[in-house]
Amino acid sequence: MSEWISLAQQVCAATQTYLDAVRETTARIVAPNGKPEAALIETHQRQVHGLAWIGTVVASLEAVADWGARAQKTGRFSEVDELTLRIGVGEYCQQLVSALAMSASEYLRPSEMGVEPAANALRDDAATRRFLTEGNTAETRAKLAILLADGARPDEAFDDETLDLIRDQFRAFTADRITPHAHQWHLADDLIPIEVVDEMAQLGVFGVCIAEEFGGLGLGKTAMCLVSEELSRGWICAGSLGTRSEIAGELIGENGTPEQKARLLPKIADGSILPTAVFTEPDTGSDLASVRTRGVSNADGSWTITGAKTWITHAARADLMTVLCRTDPDTPGYGGLSMLLATKTRGDDANPFPDAGIDGSEIEVLGYRGMKEYALGFDGFAVSSDGLLGGVQGQGFKQLMRTFEGARIQTAARAIGVAWNAFDLALKYALERKQFGKNLLAFPRVSDKIALMATEIVMARELTYSAARHKDKGERCDIEAGMAKLLAARTAWSNADNALQVHGGNGYALEYEISRVLCDARILNIFEGAGEIQAQVIGRGLLSGVQAAPKS
Repeated sequence: MSEWISLAQQVCAATQTYLDAVRETTARIVAPNGKPEAALIETHQRQVHGLAWIGTVVASLEAVADWGARAQKTGRFSEVDELTLRIGVGEYCQQLVSALAMSASEYLRPSEMGVEPAANALRDDAATRRFLTEGNTAETRAKLAILLADGARPDEAFDDETLDLIRDQFRAFTADRITPHAHQWHLADDLIPIEVVDEMAQLGVFGVCIAEEFGGLGLGKTAMCLVSEELSRGWICAGSLGTRSEIAGELIGENGTPEQKARLLPKIADGSILPTAVFTEPDTGSDLASVRTRGVSNADGSWTITGAKTWITHAARADLMTVLCRTDPDTPGYGGLSMLLATKTRGDDANPFPDAGIDGSEIEVLGYRGMKEYALGFDGFAVSSDGLLGGVQGQGFKQLMRTFEGARIQTAARAIGVAWNAFDLALKYALERKQFGKNLLAFPRVSDKIALMATEIVMARELTYSAARHKDKGERCDIEAGMAKLLAARTAWSNADNALQVHGGNGYALEYEISRVLCDARILNIFEGAGEIQAQVIGRGLLSGVQAAPKS
């Protein structure tokens, strides 16, 4: 085994000890009686979110050490992989012991977490010290940048013929049908052409995780990650088209009646039904317990929906809406919510919402175009008698919660694709653009960016794949899925920002693709749970079952 893989595995043990110290210190503050208290968690939110970020970095170190070991086992661990490992582990260890970025201006330091002794112990660990001094160095970054410029890439094989073929297939499709046209579609603020949507349907994009008995591929979340990543590498819209089908397919597949599954899943899988998720309201955001949109049961068993929803993606073109609404106004909070499967007529530019009882206004956005965002108003919109998901009221929030793991893993995969897109554009520009008689890559500040961009992609990618593998095994992975989304969103944004910096003034011009990628990357830290919400969920999860040690 490579010396650096062995050292990385030792670092994982050392950083886990550090995480335990952070968790124990945090528990003393927010769980003084042995159980986390909501008021204290809110008061000490930065401490709890710091725990979440430290836990995320530790998990990514474990994932990348496992990646290196798997590549080594099959003889694929090359120089580019060793350099990626050294730089990534070295950088993340440095962040743990000095300052970890929770945002562009919020740096988490061991002193404010109350764990300076533990940080010093981690810094003094022999394996950690090797990475701190020999991992992320000017020399390793320069070597990696040269290899990347020559076309080498960190190992991405799965040792699974099906998965490797899926990556090849969708990479080729994206290069042919998405990448050459994405920027023009974005600038025109056009819907992605329906013929491209149909081609994606033929490739199975909308049925990746739907069971074969209902016409899907039944391949699981890891395959879904690959599809989302490769499509998003061309344009985030292409990678996101499957998100609504993924959510609807999981909602119906896990909770629907036999009739609902038989009627809807095959059509979702083949793309003849395009769904949209209708959850968010103008004044609720992530506070789904406060949903007010009403679903009223009529005497004949049918339903009507009245209320307002917002940030509904692909709403006009959709055929099916999964609507979270309040069907029991006397039950406050989550218990009064149900999920309705509301069919609608597919709209067009001339008449986006042709049905009675529904209207929508487009929300103009910086990026994430191609499907369009809408604010919807429902006024007695009719839903058939078989439209209550599972045929049971009061289960809407629980049904939706079961989709969060998959949705966040898929969002992380989209972020990885966007991060790769930014890397591709930055490297291409750095090789083509000349200043002072040489290309930009020859300048250390540029080559540093290129090396770190590729490295952080691998760190976030392997954490995302790890979460997907847990999900495919039927294991609970809500914390790991949240970590993947949290880190991948940060990586996508930093890569897009650095790639635009490499472009200089040209990057600020709309004609350059990186201007689109920057706008697209920014949304990833907001939807499917904003970064702060994500950190809150992760932090609470890491504190679950932790007993606070007595105060000394």
